[in-house]
Amino acid sequence: MNQQESAKRNLVIMWFANFFVAGSMTMVMPFISLYIETFGNFSEKYVQHWSGITFGITFVSAFLFSPIWGKIGDRYGRKKILIISGIGMAASIFLISFVHSVWHLLLLRFFMGFFSGFIPMSQAFISTQTPKQIAGRVLGTLQTGSITGSLLGPMLGGILADSLGYATTFKWTSISIFISAILVIAAKEFRVEIKQGAKAHYSSKEVFKHIFRNPVLLTVLLISALVQIAHFSIQPILSLFVSDLHGKTNVAFYSGIAFSAAGLGNLWMSRKWGKIADKYGYIKILVILLFLAGIVYLPGAAVTSLWQLVIIRFALGITIGGIIPVRIAYIRQEAPIAMQGEVLGYNNSLRFLGNIIGPMLGGFLSGYFGFSSVFISTSALLIISGAILLVSMQRNPKLIKHTA
Repeated sequence: MNQQESAKRNLVIMWFANFFVAGSMTMVMPFISLYIETFGNFSEKYVQHWSGITFGITFVSAFLFSPIWGKIGDRYGRKKILIISGIGMAASIFLISFVHSVWHLLLLRFFMGFFSGFIPMSQAFISTQTPKQIAGRVLGTLQTGSITGSLLGPMLGGILADSLGYATTFKWTSISIFISAILVIAAKEFRVEIKQGAKAHYSSKEVFKHIFRNPVLLTVLLISALVQIAHFSIQPILSLFVSDLHGKTNVAFYSGIAFSAAGLGNLWMSRKWGKIADKYGYIKILVILLFLAGIVYLPGAAVTSLWQLVIIRFALGITIGGIIPVRIAYIRQEAPIAMQGEVLGYNNSLRFLGNIIGPMLGGFLSGYFGFSSVFISTSALLIISGAILLVSMQRNPKLIKHTA
């Protein structure tokens, strides 16, 4: 089997692995706040605040460990890291099914964060096997696996939670993630475009130098945090917002629909955005996507029904769907193969930092200023991110090269 055939086979394997991981994670994501409510008779503000904290705590440990996993992956291979990540997440979620207090949930969510980089690591795994000129399209295709899982996961999770209970849903989730770890064993690891005489390893000091010498690359990495703050600010309190709009009847199921709406838009456009960016330039398309995402999410502040929320979430999915594959394709273009894992590790770490701040910010804003304030702040952050990247692009035109 030649490299091209191996790359296609690996893409299929990682597509299904990402499908199971993303589907499993989003099966339980919509009802974290509802799960907390089963621990006792708490006020709505208490549940909102602890939903944000328990949702975000996973990303504290993920923020700390992501660059380390990336560096280890550069040196020893990413396949082993993917298997460890899958098993670690499966074990953590299985144990969550037995908790009966917020503190136990908090500790296990923190532990889970050490293994939470499966999907970003799989993107790095496929990225280093992909020629630069088609990176956007291939990574967009890979992302459709996680998007499809994210699309089906919340609805399936809502059905399981309403019919079997939250604890049983966590157990099924852990089994699904374990299947992903098993799938990775069948993948073959290799790297393309390693030139004779090219460095096999880079020190962290050299990686930092490479990043800081390119202000556009540095800006793209920093914006990762802002985008995640915006995107994740609504996640932990979305089920509470759905309950406020629609009532408590089958709230887990309807929360799943609201989550899945963004996934549907994402699925529709992710690969297309990657292909467009391959042709016209990654930075130009990133700027457009950031502005569009900020504009379409603003009307969420004025919704009065569940279906209005679903439509807005779908529009957000269309615009935000290309941001991850286009951003990773740009890093693939700018970073040498031997340091890509560590660079993507810093990118993931900044994303996880945004995942920490976003849920806590969303919980705080919704608790004190209402749900509408979360949509307004989300839109503002996305538009600000687009403006920062646009300024960086205009100031450094020589760095906006494109390989297509």
